[in-house]
Amino acid sequence: MLFTHDTELTLRAACVLINSDRVDGEQLADLPALDEYLDGFGWTGRRDRDGAELHAVHRLRERLGAIWAAAHDEERAVGQVNALLSDTKAAPWLTRHPEMPEWHLHLASVHDPLWQRMGAEMAMALADLIRSGELRRLKICAAPDCEAVLIDLSRNRSGKFCDTGNCGNRQHVAAYRERRSRAE
Repeated sequence: MLFTHDTELTLRAACVLINSDRVDGEQLADLPALDEYLDGFGWTGRRDRDGAELHAVHRLRERLGAIWAAAHDEERAVGQVNALLSDTKAAPWLTRHPEMPEWHLHLASVHDPLWQRMGAEMAMALADLIRSGELRRLKICAAPDCEAVLIDLSRNRSGKFCDTGNCGNRQHVAAYRERRSRAE
């Protein structure tokens, strides 16, 4: 494990959120889809379950996508992460739950709006990444026909392809076929 469990989980959740409208159309089009996403990553606390909440999560998704897009420019990425931390009024505190007995950080009250809690935790996970000099782990899929983001948690930072569209396998098969056709 490169980062703490909650940091890795939150970075993965951010990737899935960003990719929810980059691969196969809009995946968070309605409240049941949002609930499925939230339950899948164990988000706790207040849920208003209305259109305004869904729209706020979509806006958060755009902000996070902009951070991934700026990962090559550390100063710009840091500015965006700091703005997100400020806008969410992040206030860290340690907690643990029966389902996650390790100590971890929460950065907003369970009573704060969903986007605020999600944004604060995702911004803090990104801050952890930046503080450890690992911003280059934020990547856009290298497949020419894919815009999905990924968090490269490989030991040597060699990950290039997302896991949303089988991009790595498709690119390897295409390269194999190209080599084979040249050999014939």
